[in-house]
Amino acid sequence: MHTALASAPALFALDWGTSSLRAYALGADGQVLATRRSEHGVMNLPAGPSIATPAEAFEAALQALCGPWLKDHPDSPLIACGMVGSAQGWREAPYRPLPARAAELAQSVTVITRPGGQALHVVPGLLQTGELPNVMRGEETQIAGVLQSLADEGHTPPRLLIGLPGTHTKWAWVEHGAVVRFETFMTGEVYAALSRHTILGRTMTADPPHDEAAFVRGLSVARSSLGSLGVLSTVFSTRTLGLTGQLAACAQPDYLSGLLIGHEVAAVAPLVGDTPVVLCGEPLLCVRYATALEAHGLPEPGMRSGVTPLGLWRIAQAAGLVARTPHSLFA
Repeated sequence: MHTALASAPALFALDWGTSSLRAYALGADGQVLATRRSEHGVMNLPAGPSIATPAEAFEAALQALCGPWLKDHPDSPLIACGMVGSAQGWREAPYRPLPARAAELAQSVTVITRPGGQALHVVPGLLQTGELPNVMRGEETQIAGVLQSLADEGHTPPRLLIGLPGTHTKWAWVEHGAVVRFETFMTGEVYAALSRHTILGRTMTADPPHDEAAFVRGLSVARSSLGSLGVLSTVFSTRTLGLTGQLAACAQPDYLSGLLIGHEVAAVAPLVGDTPVVLCGEPLLCVRYATALEAHGLPEPGMRSGVTPLGLWRIAQAAGLVARTPHSLFA
C-alpha cells in the first residue's frame, strides 16, 4: 500500500549497491522524510517476460521501490551513488581522478534519461592512478557526508583520515575537503571467505555471541612479534589454538576478526601521525576498529554512520539540483 509523503521532497536520493537498494526522500534542508529499502541490488534485479534489457530491469527495480514517490513528485530531482554507476550498473559513471571534492564529483555526474520520468544523476567513483591503481564507488559519497556532518557541527579540520570499515575497507586521506589518497583492505571479504570456505571454518561455531576477549587476543597477536611475519603466517593459529584446546569454537570467529582487523590497522597506524581519524560505517564494526586503533596508542576516533543521504544531498547541492544552504561545502 502506497503511503504518501507528509511534505514535498526536494530530492530523491538512492544508495544503489551490489546487494540492496535504498531510497531516501529528502526535505528542503536535506532532512530524511522517508526511507525505503529493497533487495534489488545491481546483482539481483527483477526479471520476467516483460523485462527485455538491463535498463528495463533497473527501471523496474526503481519503480517497485519508489515509483509512487516519483509519480507524485515529478519535479523532484533524482540522484544515486554506488554500483549503479559501475560497468555492471545502469550506465557506467566514469571514475573521477584524485584529488577530488564534492564539487568535482558534481561536475562529473552521469545523467541517465528515463522515459516519462526524472533523469537519474549518477555520482562517479574515484580513481587513484599509479603502479597499483585503486578505486572506490559509493564510499566517495560517504566521505562527502562525513565532511558535511563535521561542517554542520562547525568543525572542519584541514586534514582528516576517514576509515570506512566494510567488505572492502577504505582509508581515505582528506586535505582541505579533497580526497588526496586512499587505501583498500579486503578485510571483510577475506574474513567471510576464510570462515566459510576454508579449513578454518571447520572448527568454528557459526554466528556465536560476540567474544570481546577473543577479539582483543587476535588484535594483540597481530601487533606482537608473533605477527611480524604477516597475516598469512598468523591466520592458521585460528585452527591450531582450537585443536590444542586454547581457543573455544565459539571464540574462534572473533579471534579471526581480531587478527585480520589487527593486521590491517597495524599497517595503517604508522601512517596516521597527528591526523584526526573518523570512522564511518556500521556502528558495531566501527567500535571494533576503534578498539584496534586505541590498541596502537592512537586517540579515540570520531564516529559517523548513516551519512550517505547527507553526502548525496551535498553533491546534489554542488550540482545545482537543489538549493544551497548556509553550511554547504563546495570547495
